[in-house]
Amino acid sequence: MTRTAERSWWGWGRVDQALPDDECVSLAAMLPGLPDRPRPVPRLPDLALPPSRVDPPSSLPVTTDDDARAAHTYGKAYRDVVRALSGDLRAAPDAVAAPGTEDDVVRLLDWAGSAGVVVVPFGGGSSVVGGVEYRGADPWLSLDLTGLDRVLEVDPVSRAARIQGGALGPVLEEQLRPHGLTLRHFPQSFEFSTLGGWLATRAGGHYATLYTHIDDLVESLRVVTPAGVSESWRLPGSGAGPSPDRLFLGSEGTLGVITEAWMRLQDRPRFKASASVAFADMTAAMAAVRAIAQSGLHPANCRLLDPGEAALSGASTAGECVLVLGVESAAHPVDGRLAELTDLARAHGGSVAAAGDGGTDAADTWRSAFLRMPYVRDGLARMSAIVETFETACTWDRAEELYATVRAEIGAAVEEVTGAPGLVNCRFTHVYPDGPAPYFTVIAAGRPGSEVAMWDDVKTAASEVLGRLGATITHHHAVGRDHRPGYDRQRPEPFAVALRAAKAALDPAGILNPGVLIDPCRTAP
Repeated sequence: MTRTAERSWWGWGRVDQALPDDECVSLAAMLPGLPDRPRPVPRLPDLALPPSRVDPPSSLPVTTDDDARAAHTYGKAYRDVVRALSGDLRAAPDAVAAPGTEDDVVRLLDWAGSAGVVVVPFGGGSSVVGGVEYRGADPWLSLDLTGLDRVLEVDPVSRAARIQGGALGPVLEEQLRPHGLTLRHFPQSFEFSTLGGWLATRAGGHYATLYTHIDDLVESLRVVTPAGVSESWRLPGSGAGPSPDRLFLGSEGTLGVITEAWMRLQDRPRFKASASVAFADMTAAMAAVRAIAQSGLHPANCRLLDPGEAALSGASTAGECVLVLGVESAAHPVDGRLAELTDLARAHGGSVAAAGDGGTDAADTWRSAFLRMPYVRDGLARMSAIVETFETACTWDRAEELYATVRAEIGAAVEEVTGAPGLVNCRFTHVYPDGPAPYFTVIAAGRPGSEVAMWDDVKTAASEVLGRLGATITHHHAVGRDHRPGYDRQRPEPFAVALRAAKAALDPAGILNPGVLIDPCRTAP
């Protein structure tokens, strides 16, 4: 399915889902001062890429085709979209590799190490933090792993499967469906991201509680490094020293290339129910969500939308906060559990709309808007609007302060950068017994030609306020290159020393994704 749909080379997702010009104009009406017409999308044949600086052996699956290089130049952050729209492909990879086997990966790394060519692993290319874009001066190779896309083995007794790292979300789920099983990991980028990418970035899925992070679903990993292949044992748990899998989970392509993983699966759900709850203010809504997170009821969906986010998604137009709740099970009906959850919400002042009186409609409206939002972001970018999203996590005792401080300080920063007020909305994407994961959306009018610099200023302000409040620089978007300053503050220095040592041992030539997580350390080939 996904492999045959035409992917956008410049923006999010599929070409046929991009917003038409008139819808871009309509969206921009909420921000005065934007252009009358959207910026046109460049045609690839009209763009000039720098000449390739590499001459790979013909025995390797490598191309220097301009279309492939252009499509692998950037990820899908706002600044990536704006640069692509302006035709700026100066940072294009010198070549793109498309391995079909693990042996291809080994041979590609051997060649790159000997030739002094940087290698940046590339899954679906959905990074929004500069994770797949090399910013150094060396020749570089984009290693597209989507040819490694098979479910190789299913263990129905243990309920697990061995899956290649390049499998896109729909591709792996299609292969699991005949077995009645699912990985149950559905990030917003599900259609356009890979298992290996989820593992390398410690991705968070759509589900708001319990097993939402990909970390929790890993049984074992197989990773190709320049120093050799690492494969951990399949075990349900182990106390044998530091976990070898944890070394590579979240390593973002700096230590090795994840080629296979045994993943824990679940039976496909048969029973589902949902409801929405309206609250007059965020204080009451946060108290309700905390009670739900600490109840042990583990809703599949527990999304709290503040008034701005609820209005933007169409879930409410009455200035209320909206909590979207959902439950599911493969084994038994879930209506009773949904009733317990809504009772908790009512106890904190919530007004419940269940299925049949608007509850399902609100949940469906939010979900449609959630999946559509990246395309909306691209449409606004064509109109020179500034669009930024950033997510974090903090403990419950600091949640109200963080919400209020971020909205106030980022709102002030947006006005200083753009000269006019913007929108600063928030939703809680995931909740835990000890804290939430707030996700902020910023939309403001930009100046044509200055969008990237303005976005960078807003991003810097967001990083600084999160660091000062002791909140994580990222809950599930990864570090990449864009979050390095915040990650450097968050990471303990002894751990940084250990990470540099691991990098030197596993990648002695320093060719794997330099600049991500730690500073590049290159040696002569």
